[in-house]
Amino acid sequence: MVNKYCSPIFMLLPLVFGFLYSANAQNDLKLWYDKPAEVWVEALPVGNGRIGGMIFGGTASELIQLNESTLYSGGPVKKNINPGSASYLPQVRKALMEENYTLANELCKKMQGLFTESYMPLGDIMIRQHIDTTQVSGYYRDLDLRSGIATTRFTVNGTKYERKIFTSAVDNVMIIHCTASSKGALNFTVSAGSQLRHKLHANGSNELLVSGKAPAHVDPSYYNRKDVNPLVYEDAMGCNGMRFQYRVRAVTTDGKVTTGASGIHISNSTEVKLYMTAATSFNGFDKCPDKDGKDENALANAVMQQAIKKNYSVLLNDHIKDFKKYFDRVSFHLKDTAKNNLVPSDERLKRYSEGAIDPSLEVLYYQFGRYLLISCSRPGSPPANLQGLWNKELRAPWSSNYTININTQVNYWPAEIANLAELHTPLLDFL
Repeated sequence: MVNKYCSPIFMLLPLVFGFLYSANAQNDLKLWYDKPAEVWVEALPVGNGRIGGMIFGGTASELIQLNESTLYSGGPVKKNINPGSASYLPQVRKALMEENYTLANELCKKMQGLFTESYMPLGDIMIRQHIDTTQVSGYYRDLDLRSGIATTRFTVNGTKYERKIFTSAVDNVMIIHCTASSKGALNFTVSAGSQLRHKLHANGSNELLVSGKAPAHVDPSYYNRKDVNPLVYEDAMGCNGMRFQYRVRAVTTDGKVTTGASGIHISNSTEVKLYMTAATSFNGFDKCPDKDGKDENALANAVMQQAIKKNYSVLLNDHIKDFKKYFDRVSFHLKDTAKNNLVPSDERLKRYSEGAIDPSLEVLYYQFGRYLLISCSRPGSPPANLQGLWNKELRAPWSSNYTININTQVNYWPAEIANLAELHTPLLDFL
């Protein structure tokens, strides 16, 4: 998902091939696979501009890696970092005019400031389902670009299991909807954690709380000082180090729910809805995220209380309606008789890279770019960063921040030409 020069998940060339608007152009706009993801880049992304998730689609173990778009290390940028930098500018220009690029490069280094801080991973949700993995059949997972819903389904000993996951921008909540075709066949444990310093505790009989704090400073992955810890949590001034919290609550139609130190335990249920809300203490770019931060506990709890009041079908329909108001603005169709959509997406991409003709894959790629922008840049949210919204690393490539040599711009290339102008506003507001 990350490249030195651009963000490939957003790397959409301007439309140079002809297109037709068609009522059928939105058909088959799914990424789908016949096996679970093994690594992060094979997982499927969902997001609402605030909360993001990478979904692996496992059977006995489902992993969802989480992000919250305001969660960064550090604190406000210090003022007057390099007050003498301006004096080097005439020297740089003179060296360039004399084509002394080595000198110009060295002088430029004297104009630089501090490394920026890093975009942090929020945490992981793990669902450990009690099934006989030797009896799994009919496995399928997909990401429906038209609705922003990721689905995993499989069969074990005649029982069909299904998980549908989406992240609603309307309610700022992630929903994990688990069902079984046989009554009482759902038996699993939901655990939660984070790579960041955190505490986990149960809240009543059906909710987990993960509360923690980001580092006060993180060195970029390419900056490794000898005998210096690249992650620093302590800040004597009480300024740096953003707090965070996320909550996972289980609601069932039948069966039993208990919660303890090891997680939420679901027994003999047929349908389970897991709600996930998240918040940080971020209070603006110029405020200390620790001592001047917002109350992340109150924020995450307030969103949860509002979300659980709504019927699941209302939550789902509100999400789909909201998502489609952006996605359905563009219909794009290329004549294609190959029927390559019957092949899993990873195999399809491999064939294409080997020379297979697949115009519909080009359509899918274009619409996937639109899907990603809809999922990671919404009015009122921070703009898309280097990896959009999705990051699992404590020290991500190029800190997963805003690299304005080209990456930030590349993320927003599709905004206007792909009829998503409102999604440009987070970047424009940020600037």
